[in-house]
Amino acid sequence: MESCYHCGDDCRDTTIVLQDKHFCCNGCKTVYEILNENDLTYYYDLEQSPGISPIRFEGKFDYLKDEQIASKLLEFNEQDTQIVNLLIPSIHCSSCIWVLEHLGKINNGIISSQVNFPEKTVRIQFNTQALSLFNVVQLLTRLGYEPYISLEDDDTKQKKTDRSLIYKLGVAGFAFGNIMFLSFPEYFEVDEFWLDRFKFVFRWLMFLFALPVVFYSGWDYFISAFKGLRSKLFNIDVPIALGISVLFVRSALEVILDIGTGFFDSLSGLVFFLLLGKFFQKKTYAYLSFERDYRSYFPLAVTQLAKDSNEEKQTQIKNLQPGDRILIRNEELIPVDAILISGNAFIDYSFVTGETQPVAKSSGSKVFAGGRQAGGSILLEVINAVEQSYLTQLWSNDVFNKKNTSAFQTLTDQISKRFTLVIISIAILALGFWLWYLPAEALNVFTAVLIVACPCAIALAAPFTLGNILRYFGKAKLYLKNAEIIERMSQLDTLVFDKTGTLTTSEKNNITYHGKALNPEEQNLLTNTLRSSNHPLSRALYQWLQSEEIYTLDDFKEDVGKGIHGSKNKQHIYAGSLNYINQSNHTQNQVENHNTTQVHVATSNDYKGFYSFCNDYRNALKSTFNNLKKYNLIVLSGDNDNEREALSKLLPKHTEYFFNQKPEDKLDFIKKLQSQGKKVLMLGDGLNDAGALAQSDVGIAISENINVFSPACDGILDANQFSLLPKFFSLSRKAIRIIKYAFIFSLLYNLIGLGFAITGHLKPVIAAILMPLSSISIVVFTTIYTYLVTKKLRV
Repeated sequence: MESCYHCGDDCRDTTIVLQDKHFCCNGCKTVYEILNENDLTYYYDLEQSPGISPIRFEGKFDYLKDEQIASKLLEFNEQDTQIVNLLIPSIHCSSCIWVLEHLGKINNGIISSQVNFPEKTVRIQFNTQALSLFNVVQLLTRLGYEPYISLEDDDTKQKKTDRSLIYKLGVAGFAFGNIMFLSFPEYFEVDEFWLDRFKFVFRWLMFLFALPVVFYSGWDYFISAFKGLRSKLFNIDVPIALGISVLFVRSALEVILDIGTGFFDSLSGLVFFLLLGKFFQKKTYAYLSFERDYRSYFPLAVTQLAKDSNEEKQTQIKNLQPGDRILIRNEELIPVDAILISGNAFIDYSFVTGETQPVAKSSGSKVFAGGRQAGGSILLEVINAVEQSYLTQLWSNDVFNKKNTSAFQTLTDQISKRFTLVIISIAILALGFWLWYLPAEALNVFTAVLIVACPCAIALAAPFTLGNILRYFGKAKLYLKNAEIIERMSQLDTLVFDKTGTLTTSEKNNITYHGKALNPEEQNLLTNTLRSSNHPLSRALYQWLQSEEIYTLDDFKEDVGKGIHGSKNKQHIYAGSLNYINQSNHTQNQVENHNTTQVHVATSNDYKGFYSFCNDYRNALKSTFNNLKKYNLIVLSGDNDNEREALSKLLPKHTEYFFNQKPEDKLDFIKKLQSQGKKVLMLGDGLNDAGALAQSDVGIAISENINVFSPACDGILDANQFSLLPKFFSLSRKAIRIIKYAFIFSLLYNLIGLGFAITGHLKPVIAAILMPLSSISIVVFTTIYTYLVTKKLRV
């Protein structure tokens, strides 16, 4: 039987031959071609011959040429870009993943592709000017990756469960039990005529039982080791495969030469307990999985409207259902697929496609989740319930990730690379010593050394600790983009806070008006203009004014952090800072200082007056900041400095204040701090502070029942949990401490285990039991420890 030239697997009956080389699957063959710079753009040209692939379509996927049918499979369809998520049952190995994630090398109409190996799916983004969905499926099929397509609802699809591990475990366990039973006369050195006479039969039976153990149950270790060596990598399966090989060859020779029983009991026990450990690891990881849990605490709200009235309420996006109507303001994210009911929609899909040119939409048009409204408010009707995993997938896009390297990941990678080579070297040295000192024990020592040491526990320490902390943060309503942010939080030394909407709450504002009275038309226009803005002051003033006459503006414009402008029937209204008003209506106005936050209002050429806000600061603001005294504290606000005195009474003395800061000023300020070697957190408005949030080492947007989702931020904090900030920072530092403890625990375990193995006090079977226990013990240790340190967070 030929072995695959690329990955080493048996080709079996799926052999593909190219240039006298055998490949087990199209993935390995295509990787070989690409790495050898073969011109595949012609080879897999959709208008040419499908190459060596014997597949013909014969109309199988012709239904995908129907746009209505194809649209049911698409996740996104705008700006000459379509995205589809396809199930590929034939994904076979790492070569398959490589090919499917480099489809753009085969056809440049493919923009990007991403494989989810456990689910056997690939998410493909392609240009509709070059390809249709039919062409994409055609290309995949010719590559040997025919997708399984069903137009049924996803919930009704039955997912195939992989039971191969259970079968292999069963075979190993059955063989282990029988070999132990057949070995009893050898164990107890029973001197009995019939047992002695048929001893060779028992030995050959043990040999036969060992064959499926090695060549079925334990075969994955050999495959993994071979792939690693072929790639010049010493993975953890190399010493395991070596240990199994040595035991089997030695035992087989003893039986064949009739000089002994061999070590078939140790061999079968070794494989059985390795597989049993793998089974329990798999179950443990599934039970403690944080990847599934933490996504369910996504604190994103949207404004929902009653169908028969203009009554507005804030609703969590997870509660939206088809038919619900939602209001999307300027710069807000569209969280669901929906139909545009009213309003001037200009949708920016850069979040999904990277294209920054907004798309104009008319009433009745479909808009897709992930777009951002760039204009006035629009009314949408939901057509699909939200899938938060889709939004999180967009948020986790590499485009929005900060280029920080995890110190623990780097350390883990370095240890893993060298670990196996060191263990093999120690095993060989120990073998040499015992062959000289006591040859009978040499093989046991050699195998035990190879088996007992494992870097898996070291590799698991960081992801499980940070993952569990991430899950508890989610339950406490701090939603972080990924676990690495916790590591960055532990390194912070400077905390920068926006004032409006961050230190202050929009739920309780004492608002008064000073100036000329607005006529009903002007007040309605002001209210509808404020309705389109997501700035905390706009939201607060809109709630205070609340008009029954809601209409769509002819024009709306917002200068972030400065002011807004709206028009209807040639009437214009401006609202914002005094400087913005003076620049917008070309007049210079002076107003007395009321020592409050102010929103000024003007029409086309007439200054009207201003609304003053007596801000209400968040509960426990003083005690929260007192618990943050160890950090450099900075308030960075776009407002005037009228509330400096009030803030100085609440915040620690060493707090610094900077007022009248434009969004670009905040960005430059963060850069300046970082140039001084500071590790900076920015806590602010997800929209108005987007630049500063993106620049900071950790950027957290605070959410107060509004849609503040921004790809620029690393996390979203529910405003009601503001007082927990000190605990979040404390827990991030404790998480790093837990990882260090786990590293020390794992290293000590390996050193102690190696000590017992080298000195001949550890049997291979016991080593096989201890090896997976080390990984499980680290998982249990980090889980229990994180549970204990997060106890205060859950109270």
